Amino acid sequence: MGQKTYDAKNISMIVGTKPITGLADGSYLTVRRNEDAWTLQVGADGEPVRSKSNNRSGQFEFNLQQGSDENDFFSELALADEVSNGGVVPVLVKDNLGKSLYAAESVWVKKIPDSEFAKETGARTWLMETGILSAFVGSSNT
Repeated sequence: MGQKTYDAKNISMIVGTKPITGLADGSYLTVRRNEDAWTLQVGADGEPVRSKSNNRSGQFEFNLQQGSDENDFFSELALADEVSNGGVVPVLVKDNLGKSLYAAESVWVKKIPDSEFAKETGARTWLMETGILSAFVGSSNT
């Protein structure tokens, strides 16, 4: 097997038609489903039954640098949603060197970030939610 490589610079995040830049240092993006795919119920006699969840909703949580212009973009989406329900856009996250791919046709700002101010610049954590999250967690190719 050849050497595999991960490069954070090759993770693309596109919200609406806008490629997102200005991501904070460290862990900057988490994609997750809101619910487990399966639950297990074990009866009094020890017989297990698994139940499938059809809930495919999910979240995109990401950290932007405090000085990133992208904060303006997400604030505008949140405001458009508050005023006219007009802040719903598609999202695509892709590992351009690998196989991981996450997408949703409709996402919205679930919660604007808490804002903390300090001696040095910090990060703003944005949380977007979707009713249907398509996800493929793949390997790195190169």
